[in-house]
Amino acid sequence: MEIEDTYYSSLIVINYEREQSDLLLKTLIDTNVKINISMFYEKQDLYKTIKDLTYYIGNSGVDIKDEKSQDIDLVAFAHNDAKYIRREMQVNSENLYFLYIYITIAAKDKKELEYMLNKIEGLLQSKSMQTKRAYFRQEQAFISSLPFMINHMDLKESAKRNVLTSGLVSTYPFISSSIFDKKGIFVGTNIYNNSLVFIDRYDTDKYKNANMCIFGTSGAGKSFYTKIMILRYYLLGIDQYIIDPDREYHSICNALEGSLLKIGPASETFINILDIREESIEEGEKGFLASKISKLIGFFNLVFGGVNEEEKAILEEKLIEVYDKKGINFQDESLYRQGKFKTTRDMPILEDLYNILDDKNTIKFKIKLLPFIKGSLKFFNNYTNIQIDNQLMIADVYELGEDNLKYGMYLFTELFWDKIKKDRNKKKSIYLDEIWRLIGVTSNKEVASFIYKIFKTIRKYRWK
Repeated sequence: MEIEDTYYSSLIVINYEREQSDLLLKTLIDTNVKINISMFYEKQDLYKTIKDLTYYIGNSGVDIKDEKSQDIDLVAFAHNDAKYIRREMQVNSENLYFLYIYITIAAKDKKELEYMLNKIEGLLQSKSMQTKRAYFRQEQAFISSLPFMINHMDLKESAKRNVLTSGLVSTYPFISSSIFDKKGIFVGTNIYNNSLVFIDRYDTDKYKNANMCIFGTSGAGKSFYTKIMILRYYLLGIDQYIIDPDREYHSICNALEGSLLKIGPASETFINILDIREESIEEGEKGFLASKISKLIGFFNLVFGGVNEEEKAILEEKLIEVYDKKGINFQDESLYRQGKFKTTRDMPILEDLYNILDDKNTIKFKIKLLPFIKGSLKFFNNYTNIQIDNQLMIADVYELGEDNLKYGMYLFTELFWDKIKKDRNKKKSIYLDEIWRLIGVTSNKEVASFIYKIFKTIRKYRWK
């Protein structure tokens, strides 16, 4: 048929596989072919159907017993199917329906239409569905495919097939959907129907939290996807903090005028791991020192290769002592001077801790801290000399190398964790690239627990 410069052709589904375990139209709906699908279900009278089935079962049973039919195998199949349908209707309260499916395809020229017809026929055949082209009944099939609720009488005998209530599930057509949040960012396409996917992860009315994980094989595009998200969230004014272990985010940092925090042997920027920051606990809460010590235990677990409960207690005692020498104790008031929070210069550094590890119980700690005080990692032994107040912050830990990478990642994770807690009403994102290095085989229980706590708390506060 040709209607207003568009060609239409219809298919009638005339047969199906006896048993179907998947959605009938799944492969069809996933295509990008312009089609209209109409499905009609006609519920049959329960008592009349059971009566007719009983009559047929009796007749076919006689034929099977006397072997009168030439197609005895086909008769046996039909006989067993009839018994199955009757049992389902009587025992499981199912109903019998007549099913009709019509498919109309549209194209701008005949050649394209023929190509689309062959494609749809092939897809249906792959699902064991037989079709017939409505050669001399195109008008009737076209009308039956329109939303007029008309199942044309000229088509019904060709298309009619029976199905039980449970079988109707396989004809459910809505197997994929579009995801479109009005304030969302574009994150890709739906692999089922090629529709665009826009997600607003901060929509607390729709999503319980905004956490996400990005998985993929090497080279699959994980970092590229992350950069796209960073760019779009930047345009929305969202504060973002990124830990970059592979030096992949320098270009986007420069393009967006972000702040680059670089730590390593050649760096001139330093972060003091022993800093206590005013934003490290939320407004109205207490326990600056207690909170900091629990985080430091995780860091020193990485440095010392895991500590037992006795060693943990000794280490905690030494941390309390080193802060006490700076006039800082479990009274939060000790962190303020004349109403202002103390600066990094008022905090101890790793060397201060190193100097008090002078007994037999702590000599092991002192030896393992030596590289951080006088060796290749002495850049950890400095006061913080940078301000962290940009909308986009990139922490470059590439120069640390594989063995020392975990120290830098933990340092910046703790730093950014403090920053995102500063104002719960402001949207923020923290990206932990290559997070497996902190929670995988190179880590330990304390560190993994710290990361898990961050994940849960962010989820609770509905941050990202």
